[in-house]
Amino acid sequence: MRELLKKHRELLRFAVVGGISFVITMSLDYGLKFTVLRTHPVTALIVGVLVATIFSYVAALPQWVSRYVLDLQAPRLSPFGVEVADFVSGIVIGTLLGTAFRWWAFKKWVFPAETAQPGVVPAEAADDPDIHGSKAA
Repeated sequence: MRELLKKHRELLRFAVVGGISFVITMSLDYGLKFTVLRTHPVTALIVGVLVATIFSYVAALPQWVSRYVLDLQAPRLSPFGVEVADFVSGIVIGTLLGTAFRWWAFKKWVFPAETAQPGVVPAEAADDPDIHGSKAA
């Protein structure tokens, strides 16, 4: 069994990240579709896919740095040391970065302001042509 896992390590990691990304996509899609984006189901799916895609790359970045920039891999480290470095960089740090990104993205795009009211334009943005479609007269 160990040899099989070792032989298919890359496939296994790909499957784990893919599975987590699937859960993120589905959670966001249905969470948004049944709450704040009821009338925009395609937008809900796009947000879910976008966040999951970014998560899968952001979560992999720390492990890439660990392995290829810091060279924390064999033969410099024992197999156990490599697994510890991969766990800390890929799972711990990667998950923290992914979580921080999702928190920022939700605050920026999904729930931008708790006091925001649909259709109410703040006074400082009243002359913004992007809001009105043309320069206010």
